[in-house]
Amino acid sequence: MFSKACEYGLRAAIYIAGQSAQGQRASLKDIAREANAPVAFTAKILQTLSRSGIIHAAKGPGGGYDMGGGQAHLARVVKAIDGPDVYRGCGLGLKKCDASCPCPIHYKFEHIREGLREMLEYTVISDLAGRVEDGEACLRR
Repeated sequence: MFSKACEYGLRAAIYIAGQSAQGQRASLKDIAREANAPVAFTAKILQTLSRSGIIHAAKGPGGGYDMGGGQAHLARVVKAIDGPDVYRGCGLGLKKCDASCPCPIHYKFEHIREGLREMLEYTVISDLAGRVEDGEACLRR
């Protein structure tokens, strides 16, 4: 459902939020390792998240990435990386699928997309980071 870049971006944001909660900045290499993503690709994703104001990048000694004190929701990461199409895409991948010419699963998938939108818009990244820190969830296996 999400692009690989978005999956990495979500993992990276959760990791950065966990480090920020501990008063630390995360390095590019640590973020890439925790997101299980290539370093160069992670750098591009972090640049996108920084430009979108989701994370803050600090250069120089003691630099790295932090959440910048904000309470971002998952939807901001998805919008920054994949755009709004995740809420509009066809469940079968057809280029044109709407109520005037629906695919066979259009109406069932419509409910799934709406549930996904609600989950992304109401889930705070720092809450998920807390679940990882408490051992209730994992970012990588």
